[in-house]
Formats: sequence, C-alpha cells, structure tokens
Amino acid sequence: MSAPTEQLSLINLDEPSHAPAYDAVRLLLFNAQHASPDRSRRQAAWVAAQENADIAVFTEVSSTHGGDTLLTALGERGYATVIAPQPAEADYRTVIACRTADAHPAQSPVAVTPHRAPAARVTVGGHDIGVLGLYVPSRGPKEQRNVSKRAFQDAVTEALPKLDAAFPDVPVIVAGDLNVVERGHQPPHTVFGAWEYTFYDSFQTAGLTDAFRHLHPDKVAHSWYGRSGNGFRFDHLFVSAAHADRLLACDYHHQAREEGLSDHAVMTLRLGLPSTPGGQGEAPATSSC
Repeated sequence: MSAPTEQLSLINLDEPSHAPAYDAVRLLLFNAQHASPDRSRRQAAWVAAQENADIAVFTEVSSTHGGDTLLTALGERGYATVIAPQPAEADYRTVIACRTADAHPAQSPVAVTPHRAPAARVTVGGHDIGVLGLYVPSRGPKEQRNVSKRAFQDAVTEALPKLDAAFPDVPVIVAGDLNVVERGHQPPHTVFGAWEYTFYDSFQTAGLTDAFRHLHPDKVAHSWYGRSGNGFRFDHLFVSAAHADRLLACDYHHQAREEGLSDHAVMTLRLGLPSTPGGQGEAPATSSC
C-alpha cells in the first residue's frame, strides 16, 4: 500500500526570491543529507535564492524534525506547494517543492517505499509537466547489503514505462540521487555490479534521456566524493526523449557542497516550452502563482 502523501499549502511569510518563469521549466535537485533543523532552514534559504529553482526536488530528507523544518521553511520562503510523502516508519523521503500553487501530487508509479518516489503534475506557462523524484537507498549494512537498494531499483525499473500513461503527451522530468553511475564513468568504479548499470540503462529503455549527458556528451562531472577523493556522478536528471530537443541547460554546481549545506553537488535544468502568444516568456493573463 502506498504511503500517504502530505501536501502542504502554507501561508508564505516571505515573498519568493524569484518569480516563476513561464517560457521554461526551471528545476533544481538538492540532496538534503538528513539535515538538522538549523541546516534545513539554511538549505531552504539557499535554494529559494536560486533563480533556477521554480521546482526544487530534495532527496535524503529525514522523516523527523529536520525534514519537518525544511518543509515549513520552504513555505516561508515562497514555495506555494510542498509535496512531502510521509513514510509509515522512520526512513528518508523525497520532497517536491514548487513556487506555483498550480502543482498537485500524482500517484507514484513506484510500488516499493513510494515516499522515496513522489510524483507531481505542475503547470508552467499553461503547459503541464510531469515530475518524478527519486532517492535510491544506499548499499546498507553488511547483513542487509543491497537488499533495499535492489528492491527499490527493481520497482523503479518496473514503474518507468508507466510514466507515459501517467503523464500522456507532456514533458516528464525524473530527478534524483540514484546511487549508481553510468557505464564508462570516469574514473571507473569496480564496486558497482552489472545489475546497477542495468538500472541506469533502464531509463533510456523507458524513453528517457539523461539531460546532462545529452548536452555534455564528453564532459567528466561528479556530484559526490568519497573519503579517498574519488568522484561519483550519483545525481541525475532525465527528460522524456520526445522533449529532449527542448533542453536549454543542465549542469552541476558545487557552491552548496563547498559551503557545507550538503555533501552533494546541486543540479539544475532548464527545459524550454512553446512560447505564449505575444512573445517569449510572457505570462498568461491569469496566474495561480
């Protein structure tokens, strides 16, 4: 049974730092690293200050005080909609926050620990967008090595082909910390098994395009660093292949990691939308923002 999804509609105490765009989807991916309440407030302030964060997907959000503080702080910082699945028992979760009120939770297609895989339908400039957030479990303790990780990955692999039915004829963005790397990753990491590379491949099989790799086919990039200093590209953004030609930008940014707000790099994505009548990015006559 799917865990209940909590959608918070909060009275905003602060005006949003940036007005949402109408001609492009601007999405930011942020690993919250099970932050304390104090760091959660600083994370919300930092994300709200970023222009490319109309939709913010947070992974590794705690289900206790730090996570609850993050949700409240996002509302105070101008996020009109915060979709936050609550696990039945203590576990990390994924959160989708939107500057617009025209965003609604959708049924997660992921049957295993769906609080790690919330889905949303967001309207941007009159166009609907499907969003799926993902936080894949780490390898886990020795006695349960890879059990939770493999079960979740298998559930995601089964769910990905269902996105077309869930969001027919609209762009779909999948954003998350997958805890796997792509084939041919530099540097190579022998710790990953064939089943983990197959999981990464399942996104392309399901009709999704790795946004960063689409725009930067040969660029070496990392989003997390181990104790030895070796880099891993764990954090990923995918878009429906039919809309990949609308990708305007997809990049990794290390400022938040270097400032100690997270141990992961932040990812941002901009996906162009058909222009509204009257010019690029013109706001509709009425807006729910």
